[in-house]
Amino acid sequence: MVEISGFAPARFSGVKDAFAENFASGEELGARFTLVEAGEVVLDLWAGHADRKRTRPFDDQTLTCIFSTTKALAALLVARLVDAGKLDYARRMAEVWPEFAQGGKAAITVEQALSHQAGLSGFPEPMEPSLWANWDAIVEKLAAMAPMWPPGSASGYHPITFGFLAGEVFRRLDGRMMGDALREDFHEPFGLDLWIGLPESEFGRLAELQRPSALPDFGEVNDVTRAAFLTPWASVSGIPAAEWRKTQVPSANGYATAHSLARLMGALANDGWLDGEQILSPALIAEATRERIRGQDLVLPFEMSWGAGFMRNPPNHPWGPGEQTFGHSGWGGSCAFADPERKLGGGYVMNKQGTALMGDLRPRRLIEAAYCSL
Repeated sequence: MVEISGFAPARFSGVKDAFAENFASGEELGARFTLVEAGEVVLDLWAGHADRKRTRPFDDQTLTCIFSTTKALAALLVARLVDAGKLDYARRMAEVWPEFAQGGKAAITVEQALSHQAGLSGFPEPMEPSLWANWDAIVEKLAAMAPMWPPGSASGYHPITFGFLAGEVFRRLDGRMMGDALREDFHEPFGLDLWIGLPESEFGRLAELQRPSALPDFGEVNDVTRAAFLTPWASVSGIPAAEWRKTQVPSANGYATAHSLARLMGALANDGWLDGEQILSPALIAEATRERIRGQDLVLPFEMSWGAGFMRNPPNHPWGPGEQTFGHSGWGGSCAFADPERKLGGGYVMNKQGTALMGDLRPRRLIEAAYCSL
């Protein structure tokens, strides 16, 4: 039996049982799950090991790579620009980033890019995979590229390019890279253990990943799915792991604890209040998470509903029953979600990766048990 640390009040005994069962079934190596209700941490559980040899405990200081759950952090940073009056979601990308108008992209809006409608899910032509660590080179390629489908006609998930699209608009208006902004605006004042690009000083806390033994099921593979996920250059390779960890890519290279993800999402579920400060107005939370498009995604084998960078819970409901719930999931199983109807936020991280593209069964069991307890 795995030793479970943290706390779970009696009403959440079912969540603790589900957490233990995830380990007992062999599905976990190390994991953490945290819930925040009305601004208060009401459950926080962790267990297992931070390394594959099982010599290092997974504890309350362990960081994990959260892959695409990072997109929720990027969406929040853009939303704060809108809240401050520096950006409008309906503004054309090229007004902020003039070079982006190339290739027939002059009319694409910020909200279309954030809701995966820009037609830039990946690069169809070969490139050196190490280029993903070169911000300026990727931004230049995206600016020159023609869309792979008519922008605004459908969503097609942008697994890595999303971070460069959102991050370049943010950089041009704010002056900072998103990782620097996250550190200065959330880590330093609120103590949130959230990172886009990990400083070398934090490497010792990082959990070692156990990769899945199979690829996810992408359904019927088309050209845009192939460009997004299945070419040799669709993900980074050819550079030292330590160099990549430090690279600020706001779509895929985030690092976090479940506790800090839950605190942040708990704030978004609670009218934007975090430790007595409002990080986003209620009106902007509603606007950022409003549905921009719903339908069969061209890259993912799901019908999807997208806000301005946030995944919306319907129609697949990976995060409980809430119709207004939003968040994001990451490759391997991590997720973060906010339910404003119940003022509930949650975060789940792990280092044994599964193959589900969305709605990994491990956090689903925990979240379903939590809702049964509310």
